[in-house]
Amino acid sequence: MNDVFIAGVSMTPFGKHLDKSVKAMTEEALTAVLKDAGCTLREIEAAFFGNCVQGHMEGQDMVRGEVALRACGLERVPVINVENACATASTAFHLAVNYIKAGAADIVLAIGVEKMFSTDRTRMFSAFDGAWDVHAVAHNRDTLISMGDGVEVPPGTTSDRPYSVFMDVYAGFSRLHMKTFGTTQRQIAAIAAKNHQHSTQNPLSQYQRPFTVDEVLAAQPIVYPLTLPMCSPVSDGAAAAIVCSAAGLKRLNAAHQRTKRVLATVLQTGSQRAPDDYTHHATRQAAVRAYAQAGLGPKDMSFAEVHDATAMGEIIEVEALQLCPLGECGPAAERGELSIGGRLPVNPSGGLESKGHPIGATGLGQIYELVTQLRGEAGGRQVANARIGVAQNGGGIVGVEEAVVAVTILG
Repeated sequence: MNDVFIAGVSMTPFGKHLDKSVKAMTEEALTAVLKDAGCTLREIEAAFFGNCVQGHMEGQDMVRGEVALRACGLERVPVINVENACATASTAFHLAVNYIKAGAADIVLAIGVEKMFSTDRTRMFSAFDGAWDVHAVAHNRDTLISMGDGVEVPPGTTSDRPYSVFMDVYAGFSRLHMKTFGTTQRQIAAIAAKNHQHSTQNPLSQYQRPFTVDEVLAAQPIVYPLTLPMCSPVSDGAAAAIVCSAAGLKRLNAAHQRTKRVLATVLQTGSQRAPDDYTHHATRQAAVRAYAQAGLGPKDMSFAEVHDATAMGEIIEVEALQLCPLGECGPAAERGELSIGGRLPVNPSGGLESKGHPIGATGLGQIYELVTQLRGEAGGRQVANARIGVAQNGGGIVGVEEAVVAVTILG
């Protein structure tokens, strides 16, 4: 009775869409997911609407989902607005799944929409400023940057152009990992090069240009050891999923070979820990719960989509998911093990670095990729024999890690 299925998924092209409104992207994703599920608006019994920055960018607060979905014709159903930093869309999915499990509905929509790109670059980059404790900004920055103490920063490796404060955060994470495990800048570049290569086979990716490792290293610096191709861009876009109970699936008469099961969905907040205490990392804790919920282990995963807001993020999260031992993800990437055709493909979509990162839609973009791969419909980026997929999506910063993490396993 607690089985939950995904009947349909959709994702708009991620990118810089100055000409598209939140309402327009909502309608695009909604129309596509209804078609994919063989569902009508009248059959949707509830909707979880994910968005983070529309209030900051446009002043639309409090009823974002009701406004955007009413414009698409979805009305007279519960609409729950979800905001949970970069984990917003996966949180919307998590809530939709549990709404089904609670018996509150049989057919539920989870949708994430974000319009971040703007000609007002100050407003655009300041959208990230509230994703940590705003009452302790100096302490936050000092704590996270000090994680990299002891790693020499070469001159000329920090950009004088505006960038998100979270790149400084990831630089601190990177330097700590470098001095703890011997991870090299070249290994971080190998992650970025892999993901950009994957994105050339994803028509919905914001960027579809391949990079070599040397090109990544030679690119414009952001903040050491990160260069521009190692970092996710500012993006617009939307993604959606329709989740169902067994009764809901029967009502939709969905094609069973395209319907996928939710094996686990876990939401986890971080905790107070030492920066180098990786065994208590929020993702690792969430992964332990997710594997137990699914009755599976790391070795059962066919592929993974992880939150690579930077290439270093992929290294941290792959190790936290126990898909590689601590300190081994960088070398594994250099050996090609994490590429399509390798031992465990990671971010076959191209990841946030090249697919894009519209923060309120990102987690459902990962769900879209998992379902597409499990259906065998990923074209040139298809993972061979994809049976079980895991997604990890993190958001915000509290202490020395993400404020919140979502881990989802589909099969």
